[in-house]
Amino acid sequence: MPVESVFPQLEPLLPLVRKPVQYVGGEVNSTVKVWDETDVRWALLYPDAYEVGLPNQGIAILYEVLNEQPGVLAERTYSVWPDLEALMRERGVPQFTVDAHRPVGDFDVLGVSFSTELGYSNLLTALDLAKIPIFSSERSLGSPLVVAGGHAAFNPEPLADFLDAVVLGDGEEAVLIITHLIRQWKDAGQPGGRDGLLLSLAATGSIYVPRFYDVSYHADGRIGAVTPNRPGVPASVSKHTLMDLDAWPYPKAPVVPVAETVHERFSVEIFRGCTRGCRFCQAGMITRPVRERSITTIGEMVSKGLAESGFQEVGLLSLSSADHSEINEIAAGLANQYEGTNTGLSLPSTRVDAFNITLANELSRNGRRSGLTFAPEGGTDRIRKVINKMVTEEDLIQTVSMAYANGWRQVKLYFMCGLPTETDEDVLAIARVAQRVIKAGRAASGRRDIRCTVSIGGFVPKPHTPFQWAAQCDHQTVDDRLRALGRALRADPAYGKAIGFRYHDGRPSIVEGLLSRGDRRVAKVIRAAWQDGARFEGWSEHFSYDRWERCAAEALAADGVDLAWYTTRERGYGEVLPWDHLDAGLDRDWLWQDWLAAIDPAGADEVEDCRWTPCFECGVCPAMGTEIQAGPTGAKLLPLAVAAGRAPARPSDTPVAQQAAAPAGASPGHVSLPGGPVRHAGTGGGA
Repeated sequence: MPVESVFPQLEPLLPLVRKPVQYVGGEVNSTVKVWDETDVRWALLYPDAYEVGLPNQGIAILYEVLNEQPGVLAERTYSVWPDLEALMRERGVPQFTVDAHRPVGDFDVLGVSFSTELGYSNLLTALDLAKIPIFSSERSLGSPLVVAGGHAAFNPEPLADFLDAVVLGDGEEAVLIITHLIRQWKDAGQPGGRDGLLLSLAATGSIYVPRFYDVSYHADGRIGAVTPNRPGVPASVSKHTLMDLDAWPYPKAPVVPVAETVHERFSVEIFRGCTRGCRFCQAGMITRPVRERSITTIGEMVSKGLAESGFQEVGLLSLSSADHSEINEIAAGLANQYEGTNTGLSLPSTRVDAFNITLANELSRNGRRSGLTFAPEGGTDRIRKVINKMVTEEDLIQTVSMAYANGWRQVKLYFMCGLPTETDEDVLAIARVAQRVIKAGRAASGRRDIRCTVSIGGFVPKPHTPFQWAAQCDHQTVDDRLRALGRALRADPAYGKAIGFRYHDGRPSIVEGLLSRGDRRVAKVIRAAWQDGARFEGWSEHFSYDRWERCAAEALAADGVDLAWYTTRERGYGEVLPWDHLDAGLDRDWLWQDWLAAIDPAGADEVEDCRWTPCFECGVCPAMGTEIQAGPTGAKLLPLAVAAGRAPARPSDTPVAQQAAAPAGASPGHVSLPGGPVRHAGTGGGA
């Protein structure tokens, strides 16, 4: 039966709410299929506002992958602001998709992508508005499957009561597997009902179904064991890893927003994964190994994506974009291709030791030099060794001096506060670093209009990292250190006005810490906070620490644990962690040894990038059956005509930066394959 649009009921509400255009749909490249011509239907939820969710790469990729399949329909839905939520409840309007304004509750699957744990409460709002029972155990045969993914789903245990299934890792192939199993189940007459479908998902070994696992606890609150509760369910679940990015050149035609969004650009993921080994970085650990997209595929994606979208900026995205083995050739080729047009190029924050002026000049050839962003993360060389961020203060000063000497006037520096073993001096040293940056910039440029912005976030220990055992720093200590840093930054009038200071206080980090390392008992806290009004917790104007603190105290009282137990308590090696049965490929002993190396009183040991060294045996490659895929390929960027309306392309006369090439004497594990990228053969270990 066709499903009717709820837009006739929604439209009268739009003049009554803030930013109504975000709910109307009709964007360029959006897809609306005939309901009755499809048999598997996905609603894809990004649990935040349209302006944040629409540019999300994960949703954009899955939206295209699914809609390319015959008989499959995918539409997008986002969290509605509280003003519209209140009106929808009053008028009985359900959670809807923006593509065809169909009720989310009528789809086969509600796929949710979590980039941050602070979006958890928004999931409950969407479920409730969609009239989908919040608890998975209460859903009927006609309810959509609620399937989660994304980086913040690598420990889904706090959401276990609310989710039907979880995908760890790359989603492109996983959503097609799920679609195939749903279609088979439907065609066979829905054998076994809802549990029958979930059992077929769990039997793959790569889709986690929380209800098929029981958790026991010790008297002191620690987990005793996590065990399957029915036959055919694996003891552990492995992540998905997509090994040929060139075979999946998505997005091809991104949706063009009708309302202002946080990023308005065509984004190309130039490689996936990172082996730099930063101990705090969950994204770098869980996305191993490195898999580069070839220079030719990147060029083709940019050409087609700009033609389909009309965007005027190209974002070259990855966890460390300047580490692509051919980044200089990519930047120069794209700058040549689009010189004389209004198309600009951008990279996310750049590692100090991967930056080079050649790259920066190519990225700004069209005249845009808004600023450069670097992430030293720690204020002293000592703390950077602890977190395995292998850059020195002198490296930073040399790099920013080059930038200022070559015409840049603004540099942004990212740091963290609350890192393991951190002292007051490590944080106060950030002021000295910022002042040295300004001094060096003035000397290099001969100008006084040099600016530096210091941006600081609170550190949160994350699952599947060496710091997963760490005690989180309490928010009072973080706030005291940040206040002291603010005073130090303003203390010298010669530099104070040249340094901007942006920071987040420690309280949201504590709540994020509760959600990121929590177990199933934390579901009671999430539900209580949501019932008490928790919405859009990633937005400072909506966040309430007092609410979470109160709800945690009340919901966890009978369990003998509390907020501090989940956050500021250090774990031991023998403790069963809530995510231990979820396999990201990382060897647990390797993570533990790296944790011990970080906190060694004699000084932290550093671990180099295994792209250019022998294997460090993290375990990913043998566990996942994967390998590093990196260049250079030596291929040309584009076998395409130059963009219209510009002068003929000039060949780049700039050398390839040493930082982007394998050093002499690289590991013999790097072998050259004809016509393809260099692949890391490994030496019995992983990335």
